[in-house]
Amino acid sequence: MSLRLFNSLSRQVETFVPLVPGQVGMYVCGMTIYDFCHVGHARMMMSFDVVQRWLKASGYRVNYVRNITDIDDKIIRRAVERGITIRQLTDEMTQAMHQDIGALGIELPDHEPRATEYVGQMLDMIGRLENKGLAYRASNGDVNYAVRKFEGYGKLSGKSLDQLRAGERVAVDDGKQDPLDFVLWKAAKPEEPADAKYESPFGAGRPGWHIECSAMSCALLGEHFDIHGGGLDLQFPHHENEIAQSEGASGKRFVNYWMHNGFLNVDNEKMSKSLGNFFTIRDVLKSYDGEAVRYFMLRVHYRSPFNYSDAGLDDARQGLRRLYTALDSVDLSGLDSTKINWDQEHAARFKAAMDEDFNTPIAVAVLFDLAAEVNRTRSKEHAVLLKGLGGVLGLLQQEPRAYLQGGAGVGLDVAGIEAAIAARAAAKAAKNFAEADRIRQELLAQGIVLKDSAQGTTWVKA
Repeated sequence: MSLRLFNSLSRQVETFVPLVPGQVGMYVCGMTIYDFCHVGHARMMMSFDVVQRWLKASGYRVNYVRNITDIDDKIIRRAVERGITIRQLTDEMTQAMHQDIGALGIELPDHEPRATEYVGQMLDMIGRLENKGLAYRASNGDVNYAVRKFEGYGKLSGKSLDQLRAGERVAVDDGKQDPLDFVLWKAAKPEEPADAKYESPFGAGRPGWHIECSAMSCALLGEHFDIHGGGLDLQFPHHENEIAQSEGASGKRFVNYWMHNGFLNVDNEKMSKSLGNFFTIRDVLKSYDGEAVRYFMLRVHYRSPFNYSDAGLDDARQGLRRLYTALDSVDLSGLDSTKINWDQEHAARFKAAMDEDFNTPIAVAVLFDLAAEVNRTRSKEHAVLLKGLGGVLGLLQQEPRAYLQGGAGVGLDVAGIEAAIAARAAAKAAKNFAEADRIRQELLAQGIVLKDSAQGTTWVKA
């Protein structure tokens, strides 16, 4: 069975056909990095972590790009409030993000571009849009995109220009020729800090949010690539505007498959600081280990609304313990769980589920069927497969007894940490970078953050 996925552009499930056989280029809109990541961010990054894992497990060579927005009004305000530079703030928050999502087993992308490193590419794209008559310089110094001059605007969101006009509002002196137009380059304001201002042919200023992702994705994946993902809240206007900019500049189709994960609620209400139901990943990890949170999220299909609750997490933790209990009943020493026979009945069912738009709830159900078989027969074959299929989802890779004795990281002593660091160093020396990264991710999932330097590798507890 071929991989099928839901394409937000066509609004239907389609057979996935990459531009280049055996290769996939995927861009996902990442974080605007001014504060700690919350569970909604975790849900988005988890969704596409699973996508890239399954693509790799299916034999594709994946070029996965997930950006960092490190210049933005909120970032500028927060840096000024704290009396630090924008770079100091974004470096601090990026490190925190890596610690938090690492604890959830979310792998780093192949490329993690920062917007401030691609301002030149953004200016080039804005220049091309201006030359084509799709961008204009406004009276207030901004450069705006002329939405009505791009044929097909609204094709991703399904919104017509007439529908969009119904809710239009124009701020006084915003310089727009049309309320639907959006900013490509924001003119600098006198009160803004110096590190928020970039020189350009359009005057000092900074890029608009939408142009950032167009420039970074095209620079790293080309002007036409396979998959673009992000949260459902980005479908309009962000992704709609990316299409208008990118296709307007290149004259080519921008992306073949658009993917969006569903919204996150807390106890069936939208997460909001004003409602007092706002949780950062760090908040959650104070009470639950990262793998339990990961498993909790994988029980829900990525396109479905996800309801976060302590009751759901408690149930997920018990479910994960049942899987580890099955593994703990069999000695798997020396057995390789990474080589999966996809013709085996359970593996074939797992594959069929994942090939049908990454259906993790059904895939997780297969894990429980395997666990039941292991509990009944003590079959090493089924236990190895359980661990192997769990690994495809980023689950069940810890020592079962250690996990069951208290959860991730409990009982891990200094000697164990140092032994893992030594094993990682040996793997790097042997150029087995996949194994080295696996060890680092495993330690990170247990709250151990490695810091490499010329003097060696040190560690801290997150």
